Amino acid sequence: MSLSGKTFLITGGARGQGRAIALKAASLGARVAVVDVCHDVDTVPYALGTKDDLAETKRLVEELGSSCLTLAGDVRSQDDMDRAVAATVEEYGAVDVFCASAGVHSFVPFWEMTAEQWHTVLDINLTGVWHGARAVAPRMIERSSGAIIITSSVMGHETGKDLAHYAASKHGVLGLMKSIAYELGRYGIRCNAVLPSVVHTAMGENPETRKWIFGRDDATTQDYIEATKHWHLLPGRPGLPPSAIADAIVWLASDEARYITGVELPVDAGHLQLQGFNHEVVERDGEPVGPWY
Repeated sequence: MSLSGKTFLITGGARGQGRAIALKAASLGARVAVVDVCHDVDTVPYALGTKDDLAETKRLVEELGSSCLTLAGDVRSQDDMDRAVAATVEEYGAVDVFCASAGVHSFVPFWEMTAEQWHTVLDINLTGVWHGARAVAPRMIERSSGAIIITSSVMGHETGKDLAHYAASKHGVLGLMKSIAYELGRYGIRCNAVLPSVVHTAMGENPETRKWIFGRDDATTQDYIEATKHWHLLPGRPGLPPSAIADAIVWLASDEARYITGVELPVDAGHLQLQGFNHEVVERDGEPVGPWY
């Protein structure tokens, strides 16, 4: 599989899944433009990517012999996404593939959730995808070519405790994907979504997430790894590497998937085949002792 001559524009590209997409695409010959907000957001309970992280993505891409354009931008801003698309077209001539990978979560019961907490997650995970797709679509229509790949989640088909805003955003983005695929199909433009399970990135592996899973402040990284084993049908896969998601996204972007559009592709080691689980923390004598998986 070759992506020689293709240009990828990737949101959330400073680290994690976004960086993994950039590296996979570059390894197959693509040019890459990566966008990230490069500062923390008040209602997100973990650190976001930084300018140094974005620079590291650029270094790693160039180490593979490819070109990388880095852009600071917030997917919540239509102007920022318009500028990112314009800068990429100016630098490389086109955007062949748009990967909407930026995403956040936080943990709070829906009835205690503030409007700011709700809107932060929806504005990044759902409206931000619309902003990016809206910015890139006219450029792709002009060329009657292009692919848009959206990162949803297994939470696009289920939910989790204290994640009403996140689940709503990931359900919603699947409807958006299908609408984009339907409306752009006549122009030869494809749109698909991937649905990752637990992925080992800073978004998932941090103190707040470990506390959410275990109900304990002292839960360790090893506790987290052990807990994720229960999420997957396939054995020996305690949590997916970002490269697993990148492999699927890059394939969907390639000519090998040229007949595929409007598809929800789980990359979840069989998680969605499981029969369900109790979302409550396991307790013994009134004390939390383990995850709710």
